[in-house]
Amino acid sequence: MRWLILLVVFVLAGCGQPQTYSQESYVFGTRVEVTIYGAPQALAERVTAQVLRDFDVMHHSLHAWEPGTLSRMNGIFALAPAQAAIAPGMIPIIQDATRYSIQSGGLFNPAIGNLIKLWGFQSDHFEAKLPDPALIKQLVAENPKMQDIVVDGIMFHSTNPAVRVDLGGYAKGYALDMAAAYLRSQGIKNALINIGGNIIAIGQHGDRPWRVGIQHPRKPAPIALLDLRDGEAVGTSGDYQRYFELNGQRYCHIIDPRTGWPAQGVQAVTVLISPGPHAGTLSDVASKPIFIAGVAGWQAAAQKMGVDKAMLIDANGKVHMTAAMQQRLNFKVN
Repeated sequence: MRWLILLVVFVLAGCGQPQTYSQESYVFGTRVEVTIYGAPQALAERVTAQVLRDFDVMHHSLHAWEPGTLSRMNGIFALAPAQAAIAPGMIPIIQDATRYSIQSGGLFNPAIGNLIKLWGFQSDHFEAKLPDPALIKQLVAENPKMQDIVVDGIMFHSTNPAVRVDLGGYAKGYALDMAAAYLRSQGIKNALINIGGNIIAIGQHGDRPWRVGIQHPRKPAPIALLDLRDGEAVGTSGDYQRYFELNGQRYCHIIDPRTGWPAQGVQAVTVLISPGPHAGTLSDVASKPIFIAGVAGWQAAAQKMGVDKAMLIDANGKVHMTAAMQQRLNFKVN
């Protein structure tokens, strides 16, 4: 499973400063980096190793199509109204993703896994090929939604056999929140966690904030810099990592549940989320409905998601942003 790598992180260690410990891995189908500042080496090594182990467990558990907890659930959904026992850890995830889906007015809809598969994006390698429009129309008409999933005690089932959950727009953010909570519980005061461009900050890097660069959607360089405050999270959705082109048209992995087709008219959306226990999750989720809503509806979508700091780059490269986001971005990138 490949995930979007959408932000460039700048971690600059100066001479004579307390130690910066950083370790990279490849989890969730993307590059993952944990950077800890000012902690004893042994502690930094121990907690980072645990975070990466936790990420690996989450990756296998939440994978939509490889064998794991979620893929087994999807198999039960297909047999609706058959039911089975649910893994306890999945209950809050399903409930949380359902709440966000309702909040977004259905633009964030993890239940459309069949559509994502039809477009070929449930794969590490996909080809430039359009699905049969009749099949797209059929899957849209089946109207799978998170509200179709019923959890009753330790049992779960779906009232709609078309439901197939794909948490590709949720899992990275959820993992950020879990990792940040764990690091804080272990006494880590300053850290930066980056999962393929979804990033959360703990404390700061010495006497300055953690600084990240927001990737330009059409150039191999950041379009702006952003200083993250303690507990803030940032996430970007774009059309430039998981996509294919056919007859001059770009088709990205962000599917509009209303039409069954990849969203058009937007190159990238970045959101900055205020500190809170679910900041990481919201940074992953909120960018999707804003992207799908497009130039005409992005502000309303951001408001629905409770996001006041958002930036959208349209198909022509024009930058749109909220006033609160404009105050935080530095476009003077050398």
